[in-house]
Amino acid sequence: MPLTPDQKKERNKDLLLGLLSGVLLGLSYPPIPFPFLSLFAFIPFLFVIEKRESLLSLNRFTYYTLFFFNLITLYWVGSWTKEADTFLMISGAVLLFFNPLFYLVVTTLYHFSKRSFGKRTALFLFPFYWVSFEFLYSLTDLRFPWLTLGNSTPYFKLFIQIADIVGVYGLSLIILFINIFLYLFVKEFRSKKKLNYKYLSSALIIFLVVIIYGLIRINSFTEPAKKIKVGLIQPDLNPWSKWQNGNLDSQLDIYIKMSEEAIRKGAKLIVWPESALPVYLLSGNYDYEVNRIYRFVTSYNIFLMTGMPDVNFYFNKSEAPKEAKETKSGISYTSYNSILLFTPYSPKVEKYGKIKLVPFGEHVPFVESLPFLGDFIKWEVGISSWNVGKDQVVLDLNEENNSILKIAGVICIESIYPEFVAGFIQKGADLITVVTNDSWYGYSSGPFQHKEISVLRAVENRRSVIRAANGGISCIIDPLGNTIASTILFTRDVLVGDVMIKEGQTFYTRFPWIFPLTSSFISIVTILFFIIKKISTNKNKQS
Repeated sequence: MPLTPDQKKERNKDLLLGLLSGVLLGLSYPPIPFPFLSLFAFIPFLFVIEKRESLLSLNRFTYYTLFFFNLITLYWVGSWTKEADTFLMISGAVLLFFNPLFYLVVTTLYHFSKRSFGKRTALFLFPFYWVSFEFLYSLTDLRFPWLTLGNSTPYFKLFIQIADIVGVYGLSLIILFINIFLYLFVKEFRSKKKLNYKYLSSALIIFLVVIIYGLIRINSFTEPAKKIKVGLIQPDLNPWSKWQNGNLDSQLDIYIKMSEEAIRKGAKLIVWPESALPVYLLSGNYDYEVNRIYRFVTSYNIFLMTGMPDVNFYFNKSEAPKEAKETKSGISYTSYNSILLFTPYSPKVEKYGKIKLVPFGEHVPFVESLPFLGDFIKWEVGISSWNVGKDQVVLDLNEENNSILKIAGVICIESIYPEFVAGFIQKGADLITVVTNDSWYGYSSGPFQHKEISVLRAVENRRSVIRAANGGISCIIDPLGNTIASTILFTRDVLVGDVMIKEGQTFYTRFPWIFPLTSSFISIVTILFFIIKKISTNKNKQS
């Protein structure tokens, strides 16, 4: 049935409102320094969804709005550089179109609650549905919670201090409730032409409580006496060509020469980035390189922490775990994107194998159940089949049998999982170290967004965060979320600085699940209530 002129006008108005919300949300995320936009970005969107009656119409509009949000924030995922892997570009394009579909969980729950409880109640439940979706998305094999709403706030230092209580999911709830109250204020003004300060004051009270808490935390912060001088090595090696054979010695020369520069400036802990050398260093085939590193750390009496591929071979197949792969010669093995810690005067190398792998990029979703997917989906650089690490190992800087520092070694995308990082602190970590390689994505929003997410991990746990990134951004972040020092993207650089070592646990560190689980419980109750009401209505009709 063709639309009338008035219906077309209304449709175009709704599309404009959806576009406006999508753009405002997108512009609230780093590297654009307008985090405050997220505090009212949902208002145009809410005007439309409150009047949509059918689930299909509601979800079509939601997809439309959030497509623009995803396009602005995640355009970089496909790399789109001249050397980019074909599979990576395809994956990036697919993500832009499929990621908005996951958000339909939120508006579907909203639709159910609107039919069960009415529009006003559904509106106030909307923030809980959003956060339960964000949390659920972080748990699945297709997880990519990059756009958690709280991730829009790192530039807003006063606002994010409350994350040591509520975490990033709590920040999402706060942002959404401010949007709800501002929306109701604007809505009442539009319909009744009068100002209802009840809603405006509610939004302001929430905002001011958060800001006042931030002021108190910043002004009462005292620097801990314990510090360590670190040297972050940013070699800026081409991530596409470094995996080619024949340049291992020259790469190691670069790392050692840059590390010696850091040591001359007083660094006690040297950190190399993710997959610093493109080989299984401890496989038994690289004794010369391993011995060279041993001699290096011992001669200078320093600790070396580095991202590195790691492998375990099982010559007896009966001893191999079920997730083991096979070489062409039939030997079972497991391989991990790992962190290695070299200690002076000790032959022992501590290891941590990455647990949170990048879907498709590092680990094919559901490959354990559907092994053929591993053959079908592969990067040209051959890093899409890492095994999943088993334990959150806290790395121990041990000097003469005396532990001087315990480190959470976080690899790349693991830094976007708040409760996962908190797990390291619960195990006694005093410092969060992120090793990463964001160079795949060129000079885009991706490396900036990734770096700023670490700011939230610092505030949540009141821990310093240091990042060693192949091509940047390498940086030192203090427990208040301030970036003390940082490098420029795509430069070869050595960053040396003193890092505060803070102990103790925040409320969030001890209880990181409160807000996501509460939101999930509310969502489950909504579904159950809708189902019960539906069954009851059908029975009444039949009787």
